[in-house]
Amino acid sequence: MWSRTFGKDDQFCDGITRRRMLSAGATRLFGGLTLPMLLQLQAEAATKTQAKAKSCIFLMLEGGPSHIDMWDLKPEAPSEIRGPFQPVSTVVPGTQISQLLPMCSQVVDKFTILRSHSHKDNAHQTGRHWVLTGYPPAFADGQAKGIPFNELYPSIGSIISRELGPGGDVPPYIEMPNALGPGGPGFYGAKYAPFTIDNDPVQPDFKVRDLDIPGTVSSDRFARRQQLLSSAESLGAAAGATGRAETLSSYYQQAIDLVTSPQARKAFNIQAESPEMRERYGHTSIGQCALLSRRLVEAGCRFIGIDHGSWDTHFDNFTSHEKALVPPTDRAFSALITDLDERGLLDETLVIMMGEMGRTPRINKDAGRDHWSQCQTVIMAGGGIKRGVVIGASDETASLPITQPYGIQDLLKTIFHLMGVDANRVYHTPLGRPVPIVSGGHRIEEALA
Repeated sequence: MWSRTFGKDDQFCDGITRRRMLSAGATRLFGGLTLPMLLQLQAEAATKTQAKAKSCIFLMLEGGPSHIDMWDLKPEAPSEIRGPFQPVSTVVPGTQISQLLPMCSQVVDKFTILRSHSHKDNAHQTGRHWVLTGYPPAFADGQAKGIPFNELYPSIGSIISRELGPGGDVPPYIEMPNALGPGGPGFYGAKYAPFTIDNDPVQPDFKVRDLDIPGTVSSDRFARRQQLLSSAESLGAAAGATGRAETLSSYYQQAIDLVTSPQARKAFNIQAESPEMRERYGHTSIGQCALLSRRLVEAGCRFIGIDHGSWDTHFDNFTSHEKALVPPTDRAFSALITDLDERGLLDETLVIMMGEMGRTPRINKDAGRDHWSQCQTVIMAGGGIKRGVVIGASDETASLPITQPYGIQDLLKTIFHLMGVDANRVYHTPLGRPVPIVSGGHRIEEALA
């Protein structure tokens, strides 16, 4: 497999054409290109799939939602397993979900329910590291240092940012209303870091900070500052600037691109939405983040990560799910996929909703459910995903899959396939270690439309 060297973004893309390859060989650009290497590159170019999704919205329900109380109820199980909620019918005959999700029950025909997702990391920080990078962390749970805490392996958002590049005037990778934790670029470097909106769009005075030029700075003065910065950066480049100087240069350019783009400011202006549309999504954090994510998709953002926490229900799981957690999520998710569909965007926008784990089938002494990664439900919609389908099944207590289990690498390979990213591509760390985008796993063919 042809691998790309860390820091060399313009070399040897998989999409290289046969004519371009032969031309490069003729001009001796490849130097020691051999026939086997040529045939390998041609094969990779020939098998590259057409992207079905232009963007991905990833709703991370941090802490672990209860699959057995939301998507995979077991009404025949003993009371210490099943809990108080009942399954209800949906618009898809034969498919039932929880009474807690009345809005989603009416749009089940627009998404897929994967009930056989399973992995072995039963902790929060380390589990999220697995989910967002596909690799194990180098620390124990609770021992992560700072945010982002994926120091080596890049996150899914950074990978998509690197592979696809910008799709408009907004950054290719945005996270909100908090950093995702292990959502950083890892060894890819600052160029592929997320733009974090560390301000909640549900706030009445929501505004993306530092997006406007200060009123005390005229356009001419701002242009002169840009020229001065450009000159300084040119001197740094001539001197071979690396490390912190190179990182700051990347941040400066991203900031300038945002400040000078009317399209970017328009995309972030959620106040431009009608009161009716904002109510449709719900005046909650997850609701307004979902609405803003739709605006960012329209502006060309490639990957939007929504961090929605407080799902770690060791205590009073049922009241938390019924009163605080599920209703705003039900409204936000159903509104998002319906809105995208009505605008003709769902078929090219992949939407994933999941936590780092599910919850234990057995209810604990505090009326809570504990960590359970061995079985969980993942919701998938749009961007080449089948509609109205349930994939997989769990046993009678929602403890383990009884059908083909799918893991994190399988899910990531499916996402990258739909986004037109070669998940087998290899990059090298600064120390020369080869790291595939995804190590192992297979596409979830059952989910593909």
